[in-house]
Amino acid sequence: MQILDGKLASKAIKEDLKNKISILKSHNKKIPHLAAVLVGSNPASETYVASKVKSCHEIDIISSLFRFEDTIPEQELLQNITELNERSEIDGILVQLPLPKHISEEKIINTISPGKDVDGFHPVNIGNMVLGFPSFISATPLGILLLLQHYKIEISGKRVVVIGRSNIVGTPISILLSRNADYGNATVTLCHSRTKNLRDISREADIIIAAIGKPKFVTEEMIKENAVVIDVGINRVKDETKKSGYALTGDVDFEKVAPKAGYITPVPGGVGLMTIAALLTNTYNACVKRESLIIDY
Repeated sequence: MQILDGKLASKAIKEDLKNKISILKSHNKKIPHLAAVLVGSNPASETYVASKVKSCHEIDIISSLFRFEDTIPEQELLQNITELNERSEIDGILVQLPLPKHISEEKIINTISPGKDVDGFHPVNIGNMVLGFPSFISATPLGILLLLQHYKIEISGKRVVVIGRSNIVGTPISILLSRNADYGNATVTLCHSRTKNLRDISREADIIIAAIGKPKFVTEEMIKENAVVIDVGINRVKDETKKSGYALTGDVDFEKVAPKAGYITPVPGGVGLMTIAALLTNTYNACVKRESLIIDY
């Protein structure tokens, strides 16, 4: 069993991006700039945004944090997003989800310019991804691809089972891995709450991607020997032994599944770190595309 270490893989991606940005600087070219929008003071959102901003600083991407009270009217937030679209120095816009109930996430996402949608949630980017056209791929699915590439996991011809059909992870990663591309050509089965005989289906998989949001849902009986197990879940469960009163666990029963798996991601320390690396990658690419930069690396 080998750990698919998101810390090591994301570090390699960050170092590569930092080198590329250094070259931009040496050519007096524009430096990528990410605008992060945070509404309210949700502790988890605060932590996620702080981590993203910190990662930007580590590789010399410029970051700006725009904070708003959770009482901000929807129309006012939409106007702020429109203004960020119009600011030429900003290459990427990230709106941290979830948003307060009185604000439509769909409206906010659709208002972000597709060319600055580094989270890859805009319908234009999703449509282009489905059609195989150039697009910004959602950060978590892209992070999974980057992790598999880093560890040189073979995809072509493999049987993949994705558990969970969300628009953010499950559905896009199932499309990405099945399309005719350099890192695709897998035979993918997308499973969900109505899937019958899930255990039998998952036991046939060479690669399992668990993104269902249920702690330790995937057990050792659900995987075959030497399967690649990608755990996307980040669940908070009560744990009185922890100072915080809770522990983070994935959608996979790591302790029992790991001895049987060929490769497996930990939680934390796996896909979550790759999601941030993918966001940085999208931000860099957004800058290069918008500026039509051609640099000899």
